[in-house]
Amino acid sequence: MTRWASFVVSHKRWVLAVVVAVVAVGGVLGLGVFSKLSEGGYADAGSESSQVARLVQGIGQPTPDIVAIYTAPDGRTIDDIGPQVQSTLDEFRSRYTLGNVNSYWTADPVTKEFLVSKDRTKALVTISLGAKSGVTFNTFGELPPQLVVPGIESQFAGASVVGVSLSQTLERDLVRSEIIAVPITLLLLVFIFGGVIAAAVPVFVGILSVLSSLAILRVLTEFTEVSSFSINVASLLGLGLAIDYGLFIVSRFREELRTGSSSMEATVRTVSTAGRTVVFSGLLLICAFAGMLVFPQAVIRSLGFGAMAAVASAALLSLTAVPALLALLGTRINSWTWSRTASDRSDARAHKFWGGVVTRVMKNPGIVAAVIVAGLLIVATPILKVSLGEVDYTALPKNDPARAAFETLATDFESTGDGATVVLRSLDGVKPQGPPVAELTAAMNTTPGVARAEFLGSKDDLVAFQASYSEPSDGTTEARSQSNAVTALRAITPPDGTEILVGGGRANVDDGNAAIAKWLPVMIAIMVISTLVLLFLAFGSIVLPIKAVLMAGLSLAATFGALTWVFQEGHGASLLGVTPGPLESTFVVLILAVIFGLSTDYEVFLMSRMVEARSAGASTEEAVIFGAQRTGRIVTAAALILIVVTGAFTISGLSIMKFLGFGVILALIIDATIIRMLLVPSLVKLMGEANWWAPAWMKKVHEKAGMGH
Repeated sequence: MTRWASFVVSHKRWVLAVVVAVVAVGGVLGLGVFSKLSEGGYADAGSESSQVARLVQGIGQPTPDIVAIYTAPDGRTIDDIGPQVQSTLDEFRSRYTLGNVNSYWTADPVTKEFLVSKDRTKALVTISLGAKSGVTFNTFGELPPQLVVPGIESQFAGASVVGVSLSQTLERDLVRSEIIAVPITLLLLVFIFGGVIAAAVPVFVGILSVLSSLAILRVLTEFTEVSSFSINVASLLGLGLAIDYGLFIVSRFREELRTGSSSMEATVRTVSTAGRTVVFSGLLLICAFAGMLVFPQAVIRSLGFGAMAAVASAALLSLTAVPALLALLGTRINSWTWSRTASDRSDARAHKFWGGVVTRVMKNPGIVAAVIVAGLLIVATPILKVSLGEVDYTALPKNDPARAAFETLATDFESTGDGATVVLRSLDGVKPQGPPVAELTAAMNTTPGVARAEFLGSKDDLVAFQASYSEPSDGTTEARSQSNAVTALRAITPPDGTEILVGGGRANVDDGNAAIAKWLPVMIAIMVISTLVLLFLAFGSIVLPIKAVLMAGLSLAATFGALTWVFQEGHGASLLGVTPGPLESTFVVLILAVIFGLSTDYEVFLMSRMVEARSAGASTEEAVIFGAQRTGRIVTAAALILIVVTGAFTISGLSIMKFLGFGVILALIIDATIIRMLLVPSLVKLMGEANWWAPAWMKKVHEKAGMGH
């Protein structure tokens, strides 16, 4: 790190110019990522439901891209408006190649009853686009307006309609959140640093980090599926972490200047100490997010890629652009301030405050630790009732047209076609016929949670059925009912010489959740093992890494307990503008990685200064006070900035972004204050000299391979 710092200082203008130029060009190219993003990737390609989807391709009617709902005006019936609707459909057909169109006005008598509302004032048209329609995700939004019938209320649902609406909302939220977050963050930093120049450095690097993250994601779209949600995640973490790292490095630089060091000496010393901490922090976060790559769902992997891109960008820029800027600015880092001594007085107040807090904590460490642990475990208790769900139309704002259309389908129609796809496949290659088909049909019709079973079609060695659910999917109880129906269908004993496979939307969600449950322990193992190894290499102790992992686990438990209480059980959900329901499994995985990473991140910030003092000969108690004095303000300020950045995302109309935002905010409040500044000092005090212990052979390993301070 010292050699790198010397290189940056010696070539500061070139380093800064090259970094800014590369990021600027990459950022321009990165703006093209929006047209390359995916709205899918939630399925486990190796699951039974995915196998069913592949088997039934070409059988029956494909899942419609658009479900158009037409409501007859007062004084007219749905039959009266038929000619107008048909005229609009004919014109639409002339423009696009369609795969399948099913209309109330042209359907057979049996199907017609499923395409009309209970009060017979609304009727449906389902449209599937053909393979050669020429419609892309970017142009799909042009289709629904062309299906509007003048003078007739027209609504549009369908998976593709929801996907487009989600993507458009995410883009708007991204721009709006950064417009809000950046100036507020700058004002906070001006207050924290007591000057405009010092505050501007982290914000400048934060903006570069966002552009860099977009460029990395754009490159990744050429090799793998990248979810639209990864953009918001990369933006949030890239901006927040870059500002946090910048805050940490600038604070250390000013501390070195106050000791009388020259600008060059202060920069080298800063990179050698705070820069090393940033390296470990970045590695810890990347390892936390790398655990997301083990899941079979492309959307989870792409969120992991987005997070890793953000962390890598923030860390690399903090080790290049920031020290180059500091070397150029020198003592001018304290310019544009209302008082030359403002930063010194602020640091002195922070040292006094956090030193006093930690001193009082260490007078009764046992009581403090017991009260905090008990309180956080109580907050965590709702997690025992957690259930996992999916991203669906309820994630959209309540006033979103696509959501309103889906709600119309759920409330006004007997059936929305929501059901399980059941495949009866022969084991000898001969298509099942006669008694086996009748036997399965009878079994499905008597399965709890199934309203009726209908023949879909057949090909090769299989026959396919649609088992419609008796409950919709718009709530925790209904979703559980559908899951129970899928389980019951899969439990049916297949007729001799056949096998039964069950797929469909609910089966796909359940299989995805099962894959998450299967691979989550692997992800956690990767996070824990990598954290233990890296923190040992950093601190030379095996006690401190274990304590860090346990503290992260406690923070996670309390955060998810609170999220379950609000987002699933509905306490205060109306105040947040969200619909209570099962926690979206993909974002549960993401929040777990984010919280674990940030928790260990702040542990590194705090413990690095404690170990630094300990290495200089301080006692355990003195090391704790020194670490808290030097990092108390930095950790709380870093958390506050991340809260501001994350808080800008909570104003999103999407419930899943609110879920992510509030999850991170809760974790930051719990971790940066209660755990980091109260619980950790009390535990370090209680453990005394044991904090620094490691077997002799491990001490030798650390001396050779470690990166101590």
